[in-house]
Amino acid sequence: MIGYFTRKILYGIFVMLGVIVVVFLLFQGFGDPSRLVMGQRADAATQENIRRDLYLDKPRWKQFLLYLDDVSPVCVYSREEIAQKKPKGLFIGGQWKIGLKWPYLRRSYQTKKEVWDLLMEALPGTIILAIAAMLIAIIFGILLGVFAAVKKGTWMDSSALFTSILGISAPSFFMGIVIAYIFGFVLSDYTGLHMTGSLFDMDPFTGRKLQIQNLLLPALTLGIRPLAIITQLTRGAMLDVLGQDYIRTAYAKGLGRNAIVWKHALRNALNPVITAITGWFAELLAGAFFVEYIFGWKGIGKVTVDALEKLDFPVVMGSVLISSFFFIVINLLTDLLYSVVDPRIRIR
Repeated sequence: MIGYFTRKILYGIFVMLGVIVVVFLLFQGFGDPSRLVMGQRADAATQENIRRDLYLDKPRWKQFLLYLDDVSPVCVYSREEIAQKKPKGLFIGGQWKIGLKWPYLRRSYQTKKEVWDLLMEALPGTIILAIAAMLIAIIFGILLGVFAAVKKGTWMDSSALFTSILGISAPSFFMGIVIAYIFGFVLSDYTGLHMTGSLFDMDPFTGRKLQIQNLLLPALTLGIRPLAIITQLTRGAMLDVLGQDYIRTAYAKGLGRNAIVWKHALRNALNPVITAITGWFAELLAGAFFVEYIFGWKGIGKVTVDALEKLDFPVVMGSVLISSFFFIVINLLTDLLYSVVDPRIRIR
């Protein structure tokens, strides 16, 4: 088991390295960063200094090595670089120091703040939104899937299938616009909800004020597609499990229907559902770009879209790297969940 997860971690490191290469090739060198930082009126000497600070005066291969040194948790920095970048970590050595640090994602062209700090400020909003969306999807998706399987061929089964197909077919950005318009504008007087808003609003008298109702519409929008997929997967897996011999044996022994369905059948039907849950959670956590932007929800997605509009490429690059890291970590957690839910996987 330890060897298996060691291999998975090594694969994750290689995947992350590949993402770093792709991100660097896609974004490094787009436009003139010196003009993006200083504007169109910057003089030649100022532009040259900025290009030197951003390592743009060096060959492309050396720029990549320096970028890899910045984003890697293990680095080699000179004293001058440590004084300039002020990375968070532990360093040992003389003029050149070897260190363990948090990834240094460089600075925003527009705000001059560190990209890491900008993204960490937005990350809690995305995490809360993703958790709320997945709770909606998991609770209602599993319930609908189980009821559809138990009541196969009835109106409950047909309604669950129709709802899930509708949810899969509708893109999130379209559903976001429809839900925001209907519940946040047309029916706003009845629902008390608004089209835009974050978890905390600034009140001029009381300061930050919690606005939990602003979470409902974006979480519902994000949860629709995973809810539909979880419903269909749960229904299919339950139908397969309910036809197994041990289920018939349980009925023959006199076990109650609720115990058989919820305790025995559902647990053995959860493997494909866990895959859907973890996969969708990783995607939502990585940043529901359009949904956050539509509802004005402050998260990594909205920060990234705003950065793209302003050509603030360090923020975009940092967002992609952090999102990729979450995908890798959640895939590892998925394997752990498999071994907890199904002992047969642990034995293998």
